[in-house]
Amino acid sequence: MIRYNVRGENIEVTAAIRSYVEKKVSKIEKYFNDVPEATAHVNLKTYSDKTAKVEVTIPVPYIVLRAEETSPDLYGSIDLVVDKLERQMRKYKTKTNRKGRAQQNQPIDPLAGTDFEQAVDEEADEEMSIVRTKRLSLKPMNSEEAVLQMNMLGHDFFIFEDADTNGTSIVYRRNDGQYGLIETE
Repeated sequence: MIRYNVRGENIEVTAAIRSYVEKKVSKIEKYFNDVPEATAHVNLKTYSDKTAKVEVTIPVPYIVLRAEETSPDLYGSIDLVVDKLERQMRKYKTKTNRKGRAQQNQPIDPLAGTDFEQAVDEEADEEMSIVRTKRLSLKPMNSEEAVLQMNMLGHDFFIFEDADTNGTSIVYRRNDGQYGLIETE
């Protein structure tokens, strides 16, 4: 069963808003055979320019579902976020079901086994095609050099071999203009 933690920033979370969020986000439960014990963290924000942002994070076994959406209407933002979460679940289930069938001719996913799988497979054929493959050799450098390389190339991320740890790392540009670093173990 999914529990709900609904918070509001610059907005009071009324019973009507809470009920709407719970009703819409509970649609995700149909994608599980056995609904896991999870907490949906819902953050509602309103801004001075009359827009509303909705962020939803649901950590469940094998995957963390997360989506955010901003629109002029709070309820519209909730609907858009739920649509994103449903797309994520369909993609995840399709991917795991295909992997399971390829390995042992049966699903490996505990979330598998619902009626919509055939329609999801057809939809995923269109959405999940790889249109380009690149091969690259990683050069040893530190994170500052990697940020410079990323900016010179005009990319939003850059993969490199960390000279300090000898591991593969990724630097990326965050939405706030700052930079992030992902290190592998």
